Amino acid sequence: MNITDSFGLKGKTILVTGASSGIGRSVAEHIVKAGGRVVITGRNEVRLNETFQLLDTKRDLQYAGDLTSDDFPEQLAAQAPQLDGMVYCAGFVHSFPIKFLNDSKIRETMRINFESAVLLTSKLLRLKKFNNRASLLFLSSISSEFPHKGGTLYCASKAALETFTKTIAVEYAHQGIRANYLRPGMVITPMYDKAKADASSEVMDAHIARYPLGPGQPEDIALAALYFLSPASRWVTGTGLIMDGGLTLDNK
Repeated sequence: MNITDSFGLKGKTILVTGASSGIGRSVAEHIVKAGGRVVITGRNEVRLNETFQLLDTKRDLQYAGDLTSDDFPEQLAAQAPQLDGMVYCAGFVHSFPIKFLNDSKIRETMRINFESAVLLTSKLLRLKKFNNRASLLFLSSISSEFPHKGGTLYCASKAALETFTKTIAVEYAHQGIRANYLRPGMVITPMYDKAKADASSEVMDAHIARYPLGPGQPEDIALAALYFLSPASRWVTGTGLIMDGGLTLDNK
């Protein structure tokens, strides 16, 4: 196999969740550039359609809906074509001091960041929508190993997602199905813009200064995703890649 084939996605169909903006949108665009076909989904129909217009719409598919709802994951799994991979980018981050946690906050965070990923993956596997040697990739965070103040629920949900990923790798290795995760640090996305709006400029500037290579861009995560989706990573499963511009070097 030559280098182009090893890192290409020609003939592959990949499901990308959270594709309406940010990292998910960039992942979808790069899959198409690498020769693949995408099935994109997201809650915001307008923004999802904006992503769709950036793609080869003659081959690609889009399904707008909420993965935390009771019906949409089932519908998506049933309507999806046979898949050679999935990149699960849906999720959110809210900071809550421990003393202010309650059942509602726990359920909301775990439902969005963990349960929705588990349930959609389960439905797709049950319907045998993943081809042999498919590659599943989940977007985690450096927070799963390096927690921050106010991050109890977010950090826990990402740690749970990583354990789930490793379990997939064990259970489906006999089909050549691989499962891995990415651990990004700060990436310039709408989530970053929200954090910047909520915090003072002094706090944000101090945090950004801790990144030796500066904050990341969605494209940085998308290019790593291409590796994990491609045949080049065929011997890699049940593991994660830290992508933090050097932030956690002082913590190791």
